[in-house]
Amino acid sequence: MALSLWLSLALVCMMGAMSPGPSLAVVLKHSLSGGMKNGMLAALSHGFGVGLYAAASLLGLGALMLQFPTVYQFLVYLGAAYLAYLGLKILFSKPNDSELNIQQSDMSSSKALQDGFAIAFLNPKLAIFFLALFSQFIDPESLTLSIGIIMCLTVFVIDTGWYLLVALLTEVSKKRFGFTKQNIWLDRLLGAVFIALAIKVVIGL
Repeated sequence: MALSLWLSLALVCMMGAMSPGPSLAVVLKHSLSGGMKNGMLAALSHGFGVGLYAAASLLGLGALMLQFPTVYQFLVYLGAAYLAYLGLKILFSKPNDSELNIQQSDMSSSKALQDGFAIAFLNPKLAIFFLALFSQFIDPESLTLSIGIIMCLTVFVIDTGWYLLVALLTEVSKKRFGFTKQNIWLDRLLGAVFIALAIKVVIGL
């Protein structure tokens, strides 16, 4: 792949990763309530999920979803339901829970990995996005394994790198502004954001 084409691909991937949405909300949630480690774990698993969709799109998953819109809509609704579930769980959490309990349960490392991957995997729009994106940069007849690997790694590194930076900046902000303990109002705001995002996903169909 020519350097100019790769730079164009990287720029589009960077703009896509930096656009606000459910993925950003999930990484912020774990960064704020579970610490930088959990935020970075969510970023890594999210990047893996996005990279998986990129690879699947090269294999024809995006085209398959366009041919079977019912499957596509099912995954979209499932993703919206997961967002609503996260929001309701935050809203109805007990305000007197200790920070230690939160880190050991809701904000555990395994939960961060699960949420990061799920929010990517339950977003079939990624498959359509990569199908449209990759078609602008490659000719299916000239696609080789090495080019496919480069493209998928580019997607993974940029997405993961951006959300790792988000987790780092969130940790710095917490220390700078003294957000070292759980803030019930911040939790409620995050819960409302998740529910609003779920409604937006459904309305956007």
